[in-house]
Amino acid sequence: MSPAPRRRSGGDIKTKVLDELRFLRNWIGNPLTTGAVAPSGPLLARSMAGYINPEVPGTVVELGPGTGVVTEAILERGISASRLVSIEYNPDFCALLRDRFPGVHFLQGDAYAIRTNLTGIAELPLTAIVSSLPLFTRPLAERQRLINTALDMLAPGAPFIQFSYALVPPVPHGAGDFTIERSNWILMNLPPARVWIYRRPAKA
Repeated sequence: MSPAPRRRSGGDIKTKVLDELRFLRNWIGNPLTTGAVAPSGPLLARSMAGYINPEVPGTVVELGPGTGVVTEAILERGISASRLVSIEYNPDFCALLRDRFPGVHFLQGDAYAIRTNLTGIAELPLTAIVSSLPLFTRPLAERQRLINTALDMLAPGAPFIQFSYALVPPVPHGAGDFTIERSNWILMNLPPARVWIYRRPAKA
């Protein structure tokens, strides 16, 4: 049995402030890879995790966990730590996450190379992919390639879950064989955000 995750407390003001300072420092150092000046809010994180069906077996993959707000929501959704594989580019965030969530498999690497990173780590098809990557910092062709590769690795109908602050989806309709669903605006998040859910329908 995997060790219980060491949860960060949403009521721990000191932890929240330190995480926001970590994000700000990393954003100043490299805004294209950090993509935000603060971690996602808990309402947004829970909304993203809510699209995962914990009753479906298999591996859940998280892209760009940052300081672990969405990681925590995934675990609270009922996904065991042993089922969660998370890819984080920033080595400082990786060290923090490994201490904060023992039992979760954290990989330090480029999430855009998702297939390479998961070779020999996760059995396909995957159950869900949850992404907090700043997709709009990359050209459309790279975003399209990531989502289509990710959907190839997911079971038919399984979700690729992505948040953004934009009015339009990170990869538009017609850019691949997928459907797109969107959440309502999560106004309590700062800045307000919405969740985009990509799925590849099962072939008839």
